[in-house]
Amino acid sequence: MQKITMEDLGNISTLSQLSYSPNGEAAAYVVSEANVKENCYHSWIWVMEHGVSRKLTNGGSEGTFIWLDDETLLFPGDRKKSHKTEPGQSCTVYNKINIHGGEAEELFVIPMKASSIRKVNEKEYLFIGTYNHYNIDVTKLEGKEKEEAIAKLKEEEDYEIFDELPFWANAKGVVNKLRNRLYLFDAESGECRLLSPEFMNVSDFDYQPSTDLVLYYGHDYQWMDDQMEDLYVRELHGEKTVSVELEHKYSLKGAHFMGDCIILAGTKGEIYGNNENPVHLMADPKTGKVTKLADLDPSMGSSVSTDCRHGGGRTMKATDNAWYYCETIGYNSYIVRFDKEGKETVVSPRKNGSIDCFDYRDGKFLYVGIRSNGLQEIYTCDEGAQEETKLTSFNDEYLATHAVSPVEYVPFVDQDGVEIDGWVIKPVGYDSNKSYPAILDVHGGPKVVYGDIIYHEMQLWASEGYFVMFCNPRGGDGKGNEFADIRGDRYGVWDYNDLMEFTDKVLEKYPQIDQARVGMTGGSYGGFMANWIVGHTDRFAAVASQRSISNFISKCLTTDIGYYHNLKAIQADPWSSPEKMWHHSPLKYADRCKTPTLFIQSDEDYRCWMCDAIQMFTALRMHGVPTRLCLFHGENHGLSRDGKPKHRIRRLKEITGWFDQYLK
Repeated sequence: MQKITMEDLGNISTLSQLSYSPNGEAAAYVVSEANVKENCYHSWIWVMEHGVSRKLTNGGSEGTFIWLDDETLLFPGDRKKSHKTEPGQSCTVYNKINIHGGEAEELFVIPMKASSIRKVNEKEYLFIGTYNHYNIDVTKLEGKEKEEAIAKLKEEEDYEIFDELPFWANAKGVVNKLRNRLYLFDAESGECRLLSPEFMNVSDFDYQPSTDLVLYYGHDYQWMDDQMEDLYVRELHGEKTVSVELEHKYSLKGAHFMGDCIILAGTKGEIYGNNENPVHLMADPKTGKVTKLADLDPSMGSSVSTDCRHGGGRTMKATDNAWYYCETIGYNSYIVRFDKEGKETVVSPRKNGSIDCFDYRDGKFLYVGIRSNGLQEIYTCDEGAQEETKLTSFNDEYLATHAVSPVEYVPFVDQDGVEIDGWVIKPVGYDSNKSYPAILDVHGGPKVVYGDIIYHEMQLWASEGYFVMFCNPRGGDGKGNEFADIRGDRYGVWDYNDLMEFTDKVLEKYPQIDQARVGMTGGSYGGFMANWIVGHTDRFAAVASQRSISNFISKCLTTDIGYYHNLKAIQADPWSSPEKMWHHSPLKYADRCKTPTLFIQSDEDYRCWMCDAIQMFTALRMHGVPTRLCLFHGENHGLSRDGKPKHRIRRLKEITGWFDQYLK
């Protein structure tokens, strides 16, 4: 068996965008791979018929698509590189391809950056388009006026204007006066008709052909986004628009037509803050009246964490009588069915792992799943079945030829009587008579979960001779609002206690771990915990802090989510309660630190901006602590999952080398 290496990122296939054809006789999906040599990702569309898959496209950049009919797909991409745009402008080229053969043909061009396209009829399409209120549309100008406008746009490339919050967003860059708006596109005339309000940032939409109604929802704001959403229903080919009575008090998880009503889920955040699980609501599309159906405390979506995904896909689908969606329960995710009576039922097999996206038709599910100690593949099952059928084998050869260490379940009950899920991975070639170093890995969020699926970095460290241990402390997902609520005085206390107790339990259970050679790492919230740990204990021989938080005062005033999420998480602000913010900031305790600490940071990470890592690095260096900071240019908060392949490998080299230096 081969050991798992850093370069293995290029040997793992990831699957996404799974979708049935309209008649259900075929399905299509996207397969992606990291190309380490070219330092990029390649994606191709594959088609499945009668359970047999085949590759459809060869361009390597086909990351998304929709079905036009039973045999034709539509996907974006300027394959001929023939469309030039004026400064400040953009366009999206769409191509069609028959699933039974033939070359892709260019179908139409939308004169802006477009996404989430949906066919209405043979000539019309709904889509979400990105619009910049500060841009000048030079395509409507001529002569000297056009030349002057182009010159002005080129000049303005050297600076940015900030006059609203958020002014930037992770993985998007500067978003000041940038809005995602809903349009209706006429492919014959090339006209784009705006459907949503001018300054609304549309989150999503749904279209019901039988009534010709479209619903859309999003954040309608100028100057500051308060994170509450409005929802509208309008006649697509008429004038009537109905405002759904949400009173601008909900942040929505999703909204869809379900027969003659609208089903939606949203949270006010009044009790548990931004991470509060949603309640289920029903709305009348004719009147906008809203009725509360159920408060089931659901963890909607799959929050089972791994670094072996790329791309997305559908996680919700409504029929005339039910709403199907992914939900995290404990440390696994399943497909659940929610009906008009307010009842929720798990309708996919209760297998350990994650369901990352799915489609549903005539009582049968097709889904991208990850099972215990496994990687993504496509599965199918009947609704309500307890067994499933695996349909693809993209990663079978890799798993069969590489030393994947089993993940051992190590739960415990903490000092407050709360049950905590935890796991341990033994080193490859484990010998019970030998002594080993270990790494505690803390997840981000904090409202996500670890499970027993493959995490490449953890398996890498096991191949390098380390025990790896990880758990889901309080603050995580899958166990309801009470478990996830660590706001205010609990932050850095309850979660920290759980992590330290878990470490004690593992060291007791596995005496082969050398207690003097235990390290710790984590990113995002896990990076906060890394910075917190080095100021509160010397038990770890080395720490790697990634995309971290060190100072909540600077964090709340510089990042894309800081002004609302972090203020609510700490339940304090810089003016009325600065002492509380400072009390929960790891930087306050930097003068106590002795643990050698590595910082991994990206300069385009606007979720946990680099100023926090730099402050903590500087403080440790001033106090004589061995420290190092590796700053990645052109990367954002998703470096470890979606960063350039060579950057992801360098990140692993930095962390592994740091632990090798201090733990081996």
